[in-house]
Amino acid sequence: MKNLVLIRHAKSSWDMPLKDIDRPLASRGIHDAHLISSKIENYLPKTYIVWCSSARRTKETAIIFSQNLMIPFENVIVKEDLYTFDDKKLTEIIKKCENRYDNLILFGHNEAITNFVNKFGNLFIENVPTSGVVSLQFDIENWNDLKKGSTLKTVFPRDFKHEQIH
Repeated sequence: MKNLVLIRHAKSSWDMPLKDIDRPLASRGIHDAHLISSKIENYLPKTYIVWCSSARRTKETAIIFSQNLMIPFENVIVKEDLYTFDDKKLTEIIKKCENRYDNLILFGHNEAITNFVNKFGNLFIENVPTSGVVSLQFDIENWNDLKKGSTLKTVFPRDFKHEQIH
């Protein structure tokens, strides 16, 4: 059994003329990342490996989640090839996860995440929003045998609108 937790980076800022990979989080993104990371602890596996895209907004999201979930950020593996918007590339990267890890938490980007969860999960999600978390489970022993699995849980900022401060 393999478990995959996909987390889309929080809302990023377009205020400065930066390369896409260098865009930081917006204040709403920081707020939502704190909100969602405070809601998912009970849904995470007890042991896991954490991967993160090399984009600034994704790393900043991972830092907020790791602080709130007591994951030492030094344990987060930043992978250049996770800076992708293509679900086929994302699939190939996930298939390369070492089989000794049954649980992978991955911070990445859309369209790759939404397309991946619709291809491999059993719940259609129109769009995984920024700071959105989708937990999938696969009845496999080898990551390379990745096939359709089950969508166990989704946690999106809109689920907690009543708790947000405007």
